[in-house]
Amino acid sequence: MSDELETMYRELILDHASNPRHFGPLGSATHTADAINPLCGDKLRLYLEISPANQIENASFEGSGCAISMASASLLTETVTGLPVATAENCFESVTERLSHGKSVTRPGVSLDKLEALDGVREFPSRVKCATLAWHALHAALGNLSTPATTE
Repeated sequence: MSDELETMYRELILDHASNPRHFGPLGSATHTADAINPLCGDKLRLYLEISPANQIENASFEGSGCAISMASASLLTETVTGLPVATAENCFESVTERLSHGKSVTRPGVSLDKLEALDGVREFPSRVKCATLAWHALHAALGNLSTPATTE
């Protein structure tokens, strides 16, 4: 990766961490999930408003944690808003495989675009859990799972 691209991705992560998009509770949520990273204490709640046609109409989150987990949650909400549920689930699989295993698998409807900014965390295995926490919350919310999502 070029130094220029690395700098741009680092700035994107810092921007999303400092100014998270879609931050706060969503009163119209139809699906929610809590998530915790027991290793470092990152916590978040993800809210989704899913239409009867299985489209994610809106997404938001609230919580506390490191810059990586907050930036990842912010990027997640921007990415999945407007997507069909099946495509959002494909995003979960693509992002977690990419970050956890370095595998870049193309799935229908998935464009990783800005999410590639998270690739740098692979160099720091303990931070991968921070970056994937929100994505595990997405998977839990889409599956209506009642137990908190975790990175363990």
